[in-house]
Amino acid sequence: MTARRITVTPFSPALGAVISDVDLRKPVSDTDLGAIREAFHTHGVIFFRDQQLTPEQHLAFARRLAPIDVNRFFRPVDGHPEIAEVRKEPEQRSNIGGSWHTDHSYDLEPAMGSLLLAREVPPQGGDTLFADMHKAFEALSPGLQKTLQSMRAVHSTRHVFGAGAAYAKTLDIGDRIGNPEAVTEDVTHPVIIQHPVTGRATLYVNPGFTIRFDGWTQAESEPLLKFLYQHAVRPEFCCRWQWAPGSIAFWDNRATWHYAMNDYHGHRRLMHRITVRGGPIQAFAGTAH
Repeated sequence: MTARRITVTPFSPALGAVISDVDLRKPVSDTDLGAIREAFHTHGVIFFRDQQLTPEQHLAFARRLAPIDVNRFFRPVDGHPEIAEVRKEPEQRSNIGGSWHTDHSYDLEPAMGSLLLAREVPPQGGDTLFADMHKAFEALSPGLQKTLQSMRAVHSTRHVFGAGAAYAKTLDIGDRIGNPEAVTEDVTHPVIIQHPVTGRATLYVNPGFTIRFDGWTQAESEPLLKFLYQHAVRPEFCCRWQWAPGSIAFWDNRATWHYAMNDYHGHRRLMHRITVRGGPIQAFAGTAH
């Protein structure tokens, strides 16, 4: 049996771990890959430093984890349609991902996770915040846990990526997103899901793509959603990652939210993101506590 070589160091009390003693330019052993998967599921988001990968190496590592889930709205990297370009130029004021959200919750089978690789970062700023939705659920009262377990919520892309969406019309995002014709029908998911690997109860609504509770109007949904959104980003559920060229963050879209800080006006930030495929998600079947 091959000995494990990587080191896993918890990053914050809330979530996250740093993976070191690994060079992702080379094939990762099955033993190390298993340890990386375990850290990913245990900590919600894992970080790597100093990984100067070519696009081909970035894709090769992602494919070891799961099949690629191509984002249909982001501008792709030239020559690499499976890699989304996340870019902000010095003259632009708006960034991509500058509010709390989880990727691909608008899909019938949401993505497992995203691997974001820093290519060019500003001298200061541009950090990404992450929040743990399992901890957020556990901190709710038993009564609200039980209520939420019986509910479903509607997730949509129309207000973000659709033709004439306010997101595209009011922000100077230029050619960084497109394909409004790729907007699909809204989907519903349980408000509390059972994580497909850990089995943990996880809050599964987010400010970016959840528009209302199933069977409720938007006006009726707004007060409870607003409470959940404020609750879920309490400091004790969050961590903050500072980027450097070659840094990678790999986060679990079923268990976390993230937020790209937009505090580096006048500087360029260029990231490459690969999203990997998930599968069906189910309502939490356990007992709230």
